[in-house]
Amino acid sequence: MMGFLLLSQILLFVAVVVLVMVVFALARQIGVLHERIAPIGMQTAQAGLEPGQAIPRITMRTLAGDPFPMGEPLAPGAVRMLLFVAPDCPVCKRVLPIALDVARDRGLEPVLVGDGAQPELVLMRDRMALAGVAFVTGVELGLVLQVSRLPTMVLLDANGTILAKGVVNTRRHIEALVPAAAGRVAVKDTPDAVPYAVSGIAG
Repeated sequence: MMGFLLLSQILLFVAVVVLVMVVFALARQIGVLHERIAPIGMQTAQAGLEPGQAIPRITMRTLAGDPFPMGEPLAPGAVRMLLFVAPDCPVCKRVLPIALDVARDRGLEPVLVGDGAQPELVLMRDRMALAGVAFVTGVELGLVLQVSRLPTMVLLDANGTILAKGVVNTRRHIEALVPAAAGRVAVKDTPDAVPYAVSGIAG
């Protein structure tokens, strides 16, 4: 009888130890899962030209191969919205229509800066019906601005001065940067993007 009680106590102790280990393992997995599904906010773009600085004059190329100057004076009061995108960036495809809507509503001039192979960029343009939007390629501008994540939005005033710069993945993120254009006041993006690393624009 005493042997049976002793055995039952040992088994109970082992069961408690196993239960504690299982609970600990579950708690750890829940923590990992929580980190993976945590909401993504607007991230700060890496260092490069900052709001308040003017971009240099750079000649980009449209998808048709025509020259497209950047940094040259625009019409007085004009604001250019640069959106850096890539064909294999799913968030870019989701944000792009939103950015174009905001640009139209706020009177901004949208220019898409593509990172990727020419045929893929052309296919992206055609599938998303972007024929009426300026779509350029070239690594120089991305290097100057140190664009390393997509989609990144940069607002320029008529003189090519950066008004705002940041990685965006929702309408809220876009509209958080747009007030800088309305007030013509250079602001830095708020910390908090999309972990999509750019392969060709900046290293």
